[in-house]
Amino acid sequence: MANERGLAARVANLEQRMTAVESRERVDAGEPPGNERTDRFWALNGLRSRTAGASAVLFTGRVELPDGREYEWQQGADVGAMLDADWEAAAPPLAALGHRVRLTLLQEVLAGRCTSAELAAVEGLGTTGQLYHHIRELVAGGWLRSIARGRYEVPPNRVIALLVILAAAER
Repeated sequence: MANERGLAARVANLEQRMTAVESRERVDAGEPPGNERTDRFWALNGLRSRTAGASAVLFTGRVELPDGREYEWQQGADVGAMLDADWEAAAPPLAALGHRVRLTLLQEVLAGRCTSAELAAVEGLGTTGQLYHHIRELVAGGWLRSIARGRYEVPPNRVIALLVILAAAER
């Protein structure tokens, strides 16, 4: 009998430890912790509790790219201020995304191909002159930046935003 109680206590201890490990793994995988895991709108509910009923939008994300670079970002905005803002300022960055070659360039850079030579080797991007035209448009729109001569990156504060825009564009 005492042996069974000892075994039951050890099994309960192991179950408790496994639950803690699995919870950490879910959080590491980007899932919300604890009871929030079952709450479909856990981010929205968090936003609601922080904005005291004001209209707001929020985007957030955690990304590990194929080459090992990691980004975490969140950005929120007051909807009233957004509705009153000059939306014309958003036209150039949004227009820069409005071409299939530019989207392909961003995808390639996020995948780790970030030199001019690597990008020029990607099929379907056009001539070298066309490639540089598209790169200039992405730089002007803030979606790419030169980090060395002939080497580009998506600025860290734009990685999550870019992926959010692509997710929003899905039908």
